[in-house]
Amino acid sequence: MRGVLLISEPQGDGKPRPVLIVMGVSGSGKTTVGKALAERLGFVFQEGDDLHPAANIAKMSAGVPLTDQDRAPWLAAIVAWIDSRLAGGGGGVITCSALKAAYRRRLTEGRAAVKLVYLQGPEALIAARVAHRAGHFMPPSLLGSQFADLEAPTSKEGAIVVSIEQPLAGQVDAVVEGLNDASA
Repeated sequence: MRGVLLISEPQGDGKPRPVLIVMGVSGSGKTTVGKALAERLGFVFQEGDDLHPAANIAKMSAGVPLTDQDRAPWLAAIVAWIDSRLAGGGGGVITCSALKAAYRRRLTEGRAAVKLVYLQGPEALIAARVAHRAGHFMPPSLLGSQFADLEAPTSKEGAIVVSIEQPLAGQVDAVVEGLNDASA
């Protein structure tokens, strides 16, 4: 294990521990990385897809991309989860594609303890992962719409950018190092 996460310790200054939003297109590994990160940090994990309204799941399962209007109640549910974690002292990891800057603003605005973790990788690698994934509601045919909607986080957003081309342990280490750098 490389490095000790300084901010995972209870904060004596009254500041909540962070809530991490693990973001990226479908198939980038949000759930896998998010679970491993939560375990490493001793944080609560929430699968963001579980907060989608049933209508959204049905629409995506039918191969229909979601609109901004479709995503609004889902983003509201994620905000509610984030706010509940922050009110309780923080220490959470949630997955959310957060493809557009406007979505990320909705999730992070006024929440200094919320940090973005952007899982970045080549479309061909992600397409191969999605093609071999079983049991997920989102069909491979929607991956193109995800990349079309993706507005990669800018440096102003302070996202920790992690290459998915490295092993899982390396991805988790990169996030921990990014958090330590941000808190130093």
